[in-house]
Amino acid sequence: MSTPENKNHITPNEAEFEQDKHNAWQGVTKFIRGLFSLHEDTDRDATIEAVRKDISFKGHTAWILIFSIFVASIGLNVSSTAVVIGAMLISPLMGPIVGIGLSVAINDVETLRKSLINLGIMVALSVLTAFLYFSISPLTEETPELLARTYPTILDVLVAIFGGLALIVAKTKSGTIASVIFGVAIATALMPPLCTVGYGLAIGNFDYAGGALYLFSINAVFIALSTFIVSKVLRFPMVRYANSKRRRFIAQMASLIAIIVIVPSVYLFYKLLQEQVFENKTNEFVRDVIKYEGAEVVKASQDYKTKKIEVYLIGQLVPQPKINEWLDQLKDTEKLEDVELRIYQGSDRSGELAEKLSGEVKAGILEDLYVRNENAIRDKDERITFLENEIANLTVKDRIPFDAISKELKVTFDGIQNFSYSRRVSTNFKKTDTLPVFSVSWDNSIRSRDRINNMKKMENLLKIRLQLDTLAVEESK
Repeated sequence: MSTPENKNHITPNEAEFEQDKHNAWQGVTKFIRGLFSLHEDTDRDATIEAVRKDISFKGHTAWILIFSIFVASIGLNVSSTAVVIGAMLISPLMGPIVGIGLSVAINDVETLRKSLINLGIMVALSVLTAFLYFSISPLTEETPELLARTYPTILDVLVAIFGGLALIVAKTKSGTIASVIFGVAIATALMPPLCTVGYGLAIGNFDYAGGALYLFSINAVFIALSTFIVSKVLRFPMVRYANSKRRRFIAQMASLIAIIVIVPSVYLFYKLLQEQVFENKTNEFVRDVIKYEGAEVVKASQDYKTKKIEVYLIGQLVPQPKINEWLDQLKDTEKLEDVELRIYQGSDRSGELAEKLSGEVKAGILEDLYVRNENAIRDKDERITFLENEIANLTVKDRIPFDAISKELKVTFDGIQNFSYSRRVSTNFKKTDTLPVFSVSWDNSIRSRDRINNMKKMENLLKIRLQLDTLAVEESK
């Protein structure tokens, strides 16, 4: 019978197993800490010095910014993504923004002041350069590259956050990772929105200019915020001031600035996220719910501000009970309970509805049909052109000056009693051909041999006169 002492006794094998398990867990924990640790390979002093160096804006940096703005404006103007990417790679706009985030994190008021001044000058010079370019450019069309920078989305915020985190982490590493910095410059796209601001001002569209400036501001704020957070996490050394009152004042000001930046940023992120969720929900509702046999959705739009969905239908008229059913489903859909649904149908031609259907929707339909069937239309045009040419050739060939030719033959060849013309269509079941045929009847006084010779001469004469390669001259019975 076992005793309590025997139950609590641990054998040597069990003790060894427990030790191995403990060592294995420590090894995994150490590996994970080493895998994600940023402290070991961080050079804080070198990072601060590098960030301060990139803030400066004069001489070469100013000219580089001007030239890169021109390159980006040209790329946006002709909708060339490759050119825009090239301009972003040489742009020096990132330096002051990172400087703002770092200076707030370490209470460096002098670096903060310098960063704000340089960023303001950079923005003003960028907008002015883009404004001058688009003012003199003969190309003022709203290209897709320009329109993409007229209003921010939740994706722009997320790219700015994670791009800013990648940037400052790359800068803190001993031996800066240049490829990461270049990639962040492309991903966050600071320069194209400023070029779009200049474009909006040049064409007098202040909505475009305001939206693009809003997009740039979001990118800049979240890059600076990411820099601030990483600097705090890595415990960058705070700037010390000899005067204790000044030190406390600077710390308070830095904290206030951080709050001013963080709170609106969090609110902005939330609003953009809500807008994106609304758009996704409405698209899903229209796709899955707005269905009726014989009717088709040709256009659907939503407005987050007015909480309204507009759906345009063509085809079979949807009865009101079915529309009421859709409205009930909309009220039961999460995030869309207070949204208004308006249905426009192609059979109703009255008032505002007719105007919208004949204007916006029809234009959209025609545009979509043209884009989707462009190749088919081109092929049909080519076939039509070919057939028109064939018809023209046949028409020319049919224009035989019969009266003039018959009179000439009557004078040239004696004994012609009757002359006629027709077209003969024949086939050997592999090829079908049309042959001009001329029939001649002779006076009985004309000998058979003379008839044959005259018909050969007549055939050669007709080929020359009518400019035909093939024809037939036959004796009519």
